[in-house]
Order: sequence, then structure tokens, then C-alpha cells
Amino acid sequence: MSRLTRRILPALAALALGATATSASAQNFPTRTVTVVVPFAAGGPTDTVARLVAEQMGRDLGQTVVIENVGGAGGTLGAQRTAVARPDGYNLLIHHIGMSTIPTLYRRLAYDPINGFEPVGLITEVPMTIIGKRNLPANNLQELVTLVRREGQGINLANAGVGAASHLCGLLFQSALNVQLTTVPYRGTGPAMNDLVGGTVDLMCDQTTNTTEQIRANTVRAYAVTTPTRLSALPDLPTASEAGMPGFEVSIWHGLYAPRGTPAEIVTRLSRALQVALRDPGLARRFQDLGTEPVAQERATPAAHRAFWQADIARWRPVIQAAGQFAD
Repeated sequence: MSRLTRRILPALAALALGATATSASAQNFPTRTVTVVVPFAAGGPTDTVARLVAEQMGRDLGQTVVIENVGGAGGTLGAQRTAVARPDGYNLLIHHIGMSTIPTLYRRLAYDPINGFEPVGLITEVPMTIIGKRNLPANNLQELVTLVRREGQGINLANAGVGAASHLCGLLFQSALNVQLTTVPYRGTGPAMNDLVGGTVDLMCDQTTNTTEQIRANTVRAYAVTTPTRLSALPDLPTASEAGMPGFEVSIWHGLYAPRGTPAEIVTRLSRALQVALRDPGLARRFQDLGTEPVAQERATPAAHRAFWQADIARWRPVIQAAGQFAD
């Protein structure tokens, strides 16, 4: 046996052993608690979606799936936590449409917002609602449009921070009406909603998972939903097109991610557990109560999610660049 052969054989054996260990680990996955990071504060719409999905996924995986809220910096802190985590399937991320806008919104990040993740699957697409404080002097969407065009920056538009769903919807709202309002960023949807209910700010555009109960309780004034048709959860609320803003449609999707380099077998297992969760009738009913529904099964796969995600990045890039609102 040559000297070169003696050096190569141990290396090949080590590689084979590592591959066997990885395969065995993937086959046994999971053997302990799985953590899902939500990059926003507890109680917000993404947190609500995550907790419902995590409970159902845990049943199929046979392990507890816990939620860890890591808010701040428009969802980038929590995303970074997952991107640099060990790629073993035990550290996951549930994020919304911000995964498509962060690559354009943020000039400098400590992680790769596109290549740092393995998509597991889509979860849901949540409609948005245009809502205002109770005493806002506009009784319907047409009157609201007239008001914001007249008052401009005299109207305060709340959001949950740069990159949040409410921020993105607010950008589209201002772009559609060709107006510039005074935006008021908060450190989460909860504080923003509290100030809207309290009358401190005037308007917000946010997900039904966060606004439906407030609309039903009549603590805010609801103007429109941003879907092509009305929602069964809010049958009396007109669509934006019906109410005077033709073509104004936007939804906020949520997806599940693992760190880049997570073994394909584990990503597939997680995707299968997600699909099982989304088929659960109880979860579907809870989603319906919140004004949304699970995505079709074929969209809750890694390949479908990756294709959708890449197309959405391209869709949002010109909108953000035209608005000129970037974060360092």
C-alpha cells in the first residue's frame, strides 16, 4: 500500500462514517424538543399562526415544538438567530412576507437573507384590513381616501416596525393613493393596536389574524379587506375594490424555514409534519375564525415555497425602491 493510499483511506472512512451518522440522525429525527423562532413579539399575528401550527406539528413529530419570540429590527434579529443556528432541524423559523422584502429593505445584515435558509413550506396567506381609530372623521373607505388626500402628513399611520406586515401594507396604501402620511413605527403589532384603539394614532393596515377580534368588538373602525372577495369571518366588511380602491389587493403569507445546510431528509420530515398540521380540521377552523385558511398541500413543500419566495422578492423590490424607505 502506497503512502498516499494510506492517507486517503482513513479520510474516506471518516467521510463514510459521517454520512452514515447523518443519515441515522435524519431517520430518528426528532428525538427532543424543536424550537421555532418567531421574529416578532408575542401576541402578534405571526405569533398566533406559529403557535397554532407548532401545536399540530408537535403531535405528528412526537415531540414538543416550542415558540421562542425574538423580536426587533423588523424581524431580522430572529431570522439571524435561525440562520446561524446548527442545521439539525431543531432550530426553525416562522416568518411572514418580510422574508421577501428584507433583502431589499436592509442594506447591511449579519446573515444572508436569501441563501441562509432552507424553505420548508408555506403555511397561510393572511388578508389585510384597513382600520382606523373609532372617532376618525371618515365613515367609509371613499371618505377615508378623501381625508388622507386632503390631510396628507396630518394623518398618522401606525405600523409594527420596518419590514412588518403593517409597514408593507402601509407602503402600498400610500403608493396606491399617491400620498405621504406620517408613519409611526412601533416595536410590535400589540403596542400599535393599543394606541389605535386608544385613539393616539389614526390608521393601520394589518392582518386579519390581529384585527378580526377588534373589528368584531367594534373597538376600531374597519374600512375594507384587501382580498378579491369578502371574508366569511367578516361578511359585512367590503373589499377595497368594492369600497372605492379598485385593484388594491394584498395578503401576508407565512412560511417555515430551517437553517441552510439542514439535511434534506430532515427538511422533508418537517415539511410532512407541516402538511399534516395544515390538514387538521381544528387548525382550519381556528384559521377561519381569524379570517384566513391553510394553503393547499402542494404549496407546503420546500420546492413550491422556494419558487414562490424567489418570485415574491422580485415583486417587492421595485415597490420598496420606489418608496425609498430603507433600514441600515
